[in-house]
Amino acid sequence: MVHSDWGDWLPTAVEQSTPAGVAVWYLGCNGFVLKGEDGTTLFIDPYLGTGSPPRTIRMIPVPFDPRDVTEADAVLATHEHTDHVHGPSQAPILAETGAEFYAPDDSLAVARGEEAWDDNYAVDTDQYNEISEGDTFEVGEFTIHVEPAHDPDATHPVSYVIEHDAATIFHGGDTKPSDEFERLGREYDVDLGILAFGAVGNVPDKQSREPKRTRWYNDENQVVKAASDLRVDRLLPSHWDMWKGLTADPKALHHHVRSFAFPRRLDLVEIGDRVDVTDE
Repeated sequence: MVHSDWGDWLPTAVEQSTPAGVAVWYLGCNGFVLKGEDGTTLFIDPYLGTGSPPRTIRMIPVPFDPRDVTEADAVLATHEHTDHVHGPSQAPILAETGAEFYAPDDSLAVARGEEAWDDNYAVDTDQYNEISEGDTFEVGEFTIHVEPAHDPDATHPVSYVIEHDAATIFHGGDTKPSDEFERLGREYDVDLGILAFGAVGNVPDKQSREPKRTRWYNDENQVVKAASDLRVDRLLPSHWDMWKGLTADPKALHHHVRSFAFPRRLDLVEIGDRVDVTDE
């Protein structure tokens, strides 16, 4: 059961909004909601869990109860880790709204197998859609391209390039810089690039529970290299707020982006914030 101290104001704000272009809300961790001007609503990697203390300890509020979401067209997962594929966070959205779930094979294996969303949350098996690199699919007013991601900690990560008449948005999941990103930067005109950013810290090992030096996300230099290769106009760092021991200060990125042609702008947001994106 998900409990949120924020009530239903955030999903209500999304549902009552009428964007001019694409509106993007940050849900904390690596979760986002995208809504287009015609009302199509996408959730990407929404995670409302508290981690697994003492190994992973959530440092930010849980922003809503997934059962309070009444409008969604699709939920997208970037990879199989629990803060990206999580039954208590995502299955109720699918069950309440009838939205489609798009995910690579190993992520679907969690939903179908380990967590049995169709049995435990009344998700219809027809809502599952397996995707892979090179696929393109349509959800309402959005065209979504599935592209590679470089996340050595995941078994099958992907990234998404989400095109709309008003803007193009890249969500990399937990990707580090990739040899593929220069190609993506040439092929797409990315208005907003979302990339995971965080510190290197000591996190208890899964088996021994002894502190272990851990790097799960990009550091300052990696996130700017990825954004530069992708040629993003605006960089939005994510994930820096989430786990105790791995939090970071995204304001430091102002110094790192200063000498690069891309990104042209740094968008720093906190959980619950909205940014609007148009093809300027």
